[in-house]
Amino acid sequence: MQPPGHRGRGGVDGPPVKRIALFISGTGGNALNLLRACQEGRVPAVPVLGLASTAKAGGIPRLEAEGLPTVSVVRKDFDSDEAFSDACYLAAEAAGAEVICLCGWLKKLTVPRRWEGRILNIHPGLLPRFGGPGMYGMHVHRAVLEAREAESGATVHLVDAEYDHGRILDQMRVPVLPGDTPEDLQRRVYAAEMELYPKALRAYLAEEP
Repeated sequence: MQPPGHRGRGGVDGPPVKRIALFISGTGGNALNLLRACQEGRVPAVPVLGLASTAKAGGIPRLEAEGLPTVSVVRKDFDSDEAFSDACYLAAEAAGAEVICLCGWLKKLTVPRRWEGRILNIHPGLLPRFGGPGMYGMHVHRAVLEAREAESGATVHLVDAEYDHGRILDQMRVPVLPGDTPEDLQRRVYAAEMELYPKALRAYLAEEP
Protein backbone atom coordinates (compact mmCIF):
# COMPACT_ATOMS: atom_id res chain seq x y z
CA MET A 1 0.00 0.00 0.00
CA GLN A 2 1.30 3.43 -0.94
CA PRO A 3 1.38 6.27 1.63
CA PRO A 4 -1.55 8.75 1.64
CA GLY A 5 -1.50 11.06 -1.35
CA HIS A 6 0.95 8.89 -3.34
CA ARG A 7 0.97 9.74 -7.03
CA GLY A 8 4.20 8.12 -8.12
CA ARG A 9 7.00 10.24 -9.53
CA GLY A 10 6.42 13.65 -11.01
CA GLY A 11 5.47 14.17 -14.61
CA VAL A 12 7.87 13.40 -17.45
CA ASP A 13 9.51 16.78 -16.98
CA GLY A 14 8.52 17.25 -13.33
CA PRO A 15 10.55 16.78 -10.18
CA PRO A 16 10.56 13.40 -8.41
CA VAL A 17 8.10 13.06 -5.57
CA LYS A 18 9.72 13.60 -2.15
CA ARG A 19 8.67 11.89 1.08
CA ILE A 20 7.95 14.41 3.83
CA ALA A 21 7.31 14.34 7.57
CA LEU A 22 4.97 16.88 9.14
CA PHE A 23 5.98 18.02 12.65
CA ILE A 24 3.25 19.53 14.85
CA SER A 25 2.80 20.81 18.39
CA GLY A 26 -0.86 21.87 18.31
CA THR A 27 -3.98 21.57 16.18
CA GLY A 28 -2.13 20.66 12.98
CA GLY A 29 -3.86 23.13 10.67
CA ASN A 30 -0.80 23.80 8.53
CA ALA A 31 0.06 20.09 8.46
CA LEU A 32 -3.44 19.17 7.30
CA ASN A 33 -3.24 21.89 4.66
CA LEU A 34 0.05 20.48 3.30
CA LEU A 35 -1.27 16.92 3.46
CA ARG A 36 -4.26 17.81 1.34
CA ALA A 37 -2.15 19.82 -1.10
CA CYS A 38 -0.07 16.67 -1.62
CA GLN A 39 -3.14 14.45 -1.94
CA GLU A 40 -4.57 16.78 -4.57
CA GLY A 41 -1.33 16.81 -6.57
CA ARG A 42 -0.61 20.51 -5.97
CA VAL A 43 2.67 19.66 -4.22
CA PRO A 44 4.92 16.86 -5.56
CA ALA A 45 5.41 15.16 -2.20
CA VAL A 46 4.15 12.18 -0.22
CA PRO A 47 3.53 12.72 3.50
CA VAL A 48 4.77 9.61 5.31
CA LEU A 49 4.58 10.67 8.97
CA GLY A 50 2.96 13.12 11.33
CA LEU A 51 5.14 13.71 14.39
CA ALA A 52 3.85 15.53 17.48
CA SER A 53 5.87 17.00 20.32
CA THR A 54 3.09 16.12 22.78
CA ALA A 55 0.75 13.17 23.01
CA LYS A 56 -2.13 15.63 23.51
CA ALA A 57 -1.61 17.54 20.25
CA GLY A 58 -5.00 18.15 18.68
CA GLY A 59 -3.58 17.57 15.21
CA ILE A 60 -2.90 13.87 15.82
CA PRO A 61 -6.48 12.63 15.28
CA ARG A 62 -6.93 15.04 12.37
CA LEU A 63 -3.92 13.61 10.54
CA GLU A 64 -4.81 10.03 11.44
CA ALA A 65 -8.30 10.61 10.03
CA GLU A 66 -6.58 11.31 6.69
CA GLY A 67 -4.72 7.99 6.90
CA LEU A 68 -1.34 9.43 7.89
CA PRO A 69 0.68 7.42 10.46
CA THR A 70 1.56 9.49 13.52
CA VAL A 71 3.96 9.27 16.44
CA SER A 72 4.57 11.41 19.53
CA VAL A 73 8.07 12.34 20.69
CA VAL A 74 7.69 14.22 23.97
CA ARG A 75 10.38 16.74 24.94
CA LYS A 76 10.19 16.10 28.68
CA ASP A 77 11.18 12.48 28.11
CA PHE A 78 14.68 13.60 27.08
CA ASP A 79 17.56 15.20 28.97
CA SER A 80 18.63 17.62 26.23
CA ASP A 81 17.55 19.33 23.03
CA GLU A 82 20.07 17.18 21.18
CA ALA A 83 18.65 13.88 22.46
CA PHE A 84 15.09 15.02 21.76
CA SER A 85 16.00 16.23 18.27
CA ASP A 86 17.79 13.00 17.42
CA ALA A 87 14.74 10.97 18.44
CA CYS A 88 12.60 13.11 16.14
CA TYR A 89 14.98 12.66 13.22
CA LEU A 90 15.25 8.91 13.78
CA ALA A 91 11.46 8.62 13.67
CA ALA A 92 11.33 10.65 10.45
CA GLU A 93 14.11 8.57 8.90
CA ALA A 94 12.44 5.31 9.92
CA ALA A 95 9.37 6.45 7.98
CA GLY A 96 11.55 7.23 4.94
CA ALA A 97 11.17 11.02 5.12
CA GLU A 98 13.54 13.11 3.04
CA VAL A 99 12.19 16.53 4.02
CA ILE A 100 10.65 17.79 7.27
CA CYS A 101 8.00 20.51 7.39
CA LEU A 102 7.48 22.18 10.75
CA CYS A 103 3.80 23.09 11.10
CA GLY A 104 3.19 25.02 14.29
CA TRP A 105 6.17 23.30 15.90
CA LEU A 106 7.13 24.90 19.22
CA LYS A 107 10.13 22.91 20.44
CA LYS A 108 13.81 23.64 19.89
CA LEU A 109 15.42 21.40 17.28
CA THR A 110 19.16 21.11 16.85
CA VAL A 111 20.07 20.52 13.22
CA PRO A 112 22.69 17.87 12.47
CA ARG A 113 24.66 18.07 9.26
CA ARG A 114 22.63 15.31 7.62
CA TRP A 115 19.45 17.40 7.90
CA GLU A 116 20.85 20.80 6.94
CA GLY A 117 18.79 22.40 4.19
CA ARG A 118 16.00 19.83 4.48
CA ILE A 119 13.81 21.30 7.23
CA LEU A 120 11.23 24.00 6.46
CA ASN A 121 9.26 26.13 8.91
CA ILE A 122 6.38 28.57 8.60
CA HIS A 123 6.41 31.60 10.87
CA PRO A 124 3.37 33.86 11.49
CA GLY A 125 5.25 37.10 10.88
CA LEU A 126 7.63 38.79 8.51
CA LEU A 127 11.19 37.71 9.23
CA PRO A 128 13.82 38.79 10.09
CA ARG A 129 11.71 41.11 12.26
CA PHE A 130 9.32 39.57 14.76
CA GLY A 131 11.25 36.34 15.13
CA GLY A 132 13.45 34.68 17.73
CA PRO A 133 12.92 32.99 21.09
CA GLY A 134 9.45 33.59 22.48
CA MET A 135 8.11 34.98 19.21
CA TYR A 136 5.42 32.50 18.25
CA GLY A 137 1.66 32.48 17.83
CA MET A 138 -0.22 35.36 19.41
CA HIS A 139 3.03 36.85 20.77
CA VAL A 140 3.99 37.77 17.20
CA HIS A 141 0.66 39.42 16.43
CA ARG A 142 0.72 41.45 19.64
CA ALA A 143 4.26 42.62 18.87
CA VAL A 144 3.29 43.71 15.36
CA LEU A 145 0.37 45.74 16.68
CA GLU A 146 2.43 47.28 19.49
CA ALA A 147 5.04 48.33 16.92
CA ARG A 148 2.26 50.01 14.87
CA GLU A 149 3.32 48.21 11.71
CA ALA A 150 1.34 48.82 8.54
CA GLU A 151 1.60 45.19 7.49
CA SER A 152 2.37 41.71 8.74
CA GLY A 153 2.40 38.36 7.01
CA ALA A 154 3.88 34.88 6.99
CA THR A 155 7.35 33.56 6.19
CA VAL A 156 8.56 30.13 5.08
CA HIS A 157 12.25 29.57 5.77
CA LEU A 158 14.84 26.86 6.15
CA VAL A 159 15.67 25.86 9.72
CA ASP A 160 19.19 26.26 11.08
CA ALA A 161 20.79 26.47 14.52
CA GLU A 162 19.06 29.74 15.46
CA TYR A 163 15.37 30.46 16.02
CA ASP A 164 13.66 31.84 12.89
CA HIS A 165 17.00 32.50 11.25
CA GLY A 166 17.48 30.25 8.20
CA ARG A 167 17.27 31.29 4.56
CA ILE A 168 13.89 32.78 3.67
CA LEU A 169 12.18 30.84 0.90
CA ASP A 170 9.04 32.95 0.46
CA GLN A 171 6.82 35.48 2.22
CA MET A 172 3.26 36.70 1.93
CA ARG A 173 2.23 40.10 3.28
CA VAL A 174 -1.11 41.12 4.75
CA PRO A 175 -2.28 44.58 5.82
CA VAL A 176 -2.74 45.62 9.41
CA LEU A 177 -6.14 47.29 9.52
CA PRO A 178 -7.32 50.10 11.81
CA GLY A 179 -8.79 48.66 15.01
CA ASP A 180 -7.21 45.23 14.54
CA THR A 181 -6.99 43.03 17.61
CA PRO A 182 -4.32 40.32 17.83
CA GLU A 183 -7.07 37.81 17.04
CA ASP A 184 -8.11 39.75 13.93
CA LEU A 185 -4.54 39.83 12.68
CA GLN A 186 -4.03 36.17 13.51
CA ARG A 187 -6.96 35.16 11.30
CA ARG A 188 -5.66 37.21 8.38
CA VAL A 189 -2.11 35.86 8.73
CA TYR A 190 -3.37 32.29 9.08
CA ALA A 191 -5.26 32.61 5.80
CA ALA A 192 -1.98 33.74 4.20
CA GLU A 193 -0.17 30.74 5.70
CA MET A 194 -2.66 28.37 4.07
CA GLU A 195 -1.79 29.81 0.65
CA LEU A 196 1.92 30.37 1.21
CA TYR A 197 3.18 27.07 2.65
CA PRO A 198 2.11 24.78 -0.23
CA LYS A 199 3.42 27.32 -2.73
CA ALA A 200 6.78 27.65 -0.97
CA LEU A 201 7.15 23.90 -0.49
CA ARG A 202 6.40 23.27 -4.17
CA ALA A 203 9.05 25.81 -5.21
CA TYR A 204 11.57 24.37 -2.74
CA LEU A 205 11.04 20.83 -4.05
CA ALA A 206 11.47 22.02 -7.62
CA GLU A 207 14.96 23.29 -6.69
CA GLU A 208 16.01 20.06 -4.99
CA PRO A 209 17.99 17.48 -6.99
